[in-house]
Amino acid sequence: MQAKVLVVEDEQDVARSLAYQLEKEGLAARVSANGLDALEQIRSWRPNIVLLDLILPQVDGFTVCREARQVSDAWIIILTARTEEIDRVVGLELGADDYVCKPFSMRELIARVRAVLRRKQENQQPSSVELVSGDLTLQTDSRRVLVANQPVNLTLKEFELLKVLMSRRGETLSREALYDAVWDTEMPQDTRTLDVHIHSLREKTERNPAIPARITTVRGIGYRFDG
Repeated sequence: MQAKVLVVEDEQDVARSLAYQLEKEGLAARVSANGLDALEQIRSWRPNIVLLDLILPQVDGFTVCREARQVSDAWIIILTARTEEIDRVVGLELGADDYVCKPFSMRELIARVRAVLRRKQENQQPSSVELVSGDLTLQTDSRRVLVANQPVNLTLKEFELLKVLMSRRGETLSREALYDAVWDTEMPQDTRTLDVHIHSLREKTERNPAIPARITTVRGIGYRFDG
């Protein structure tokens, strides 16, 4: 089945260029020029990937991201010209999986889209592995995570990050290794993306996120799953 990418961008030249490049790669691409239409397309067309600008007419990108996460498991990549770190962090905390700062390289963006689709395809391969740590259970076949037998709502990226950590329990994983395993790209200079996802995982899986017992920080290196 042809993968579907929704470009949410109100600058027509940018949107058309992106859609053209995506279609050249053999992908199905649609364009939404405002937040309301984007949410409708996400619900009805059900894209695999959403390339989401933050500054949009009618409904802003932050709202689109938050509401999309309630109805879709699409991979959300924020496209932003904002340089403030807080804007990128808020987007990630609302459920975005990654972000790309404008101006961006078209080649780099297409490579990220391809990496996402490759990873999603790999994750669809049948597997019955179940990872258990105390009252935390991760089921790779159904992509479910349970804490004390209660389902926990994780984004796709959070699920992949937790799976990598749990499958290599007791091993200290560098930031570079985690970024390569989960994002399938080289780690950028700004590593806040990884930190935000670790913080979110702790909030959802730790009994006391302020004093994590499962996902611990190894100062100067990275993280380790000690559960």
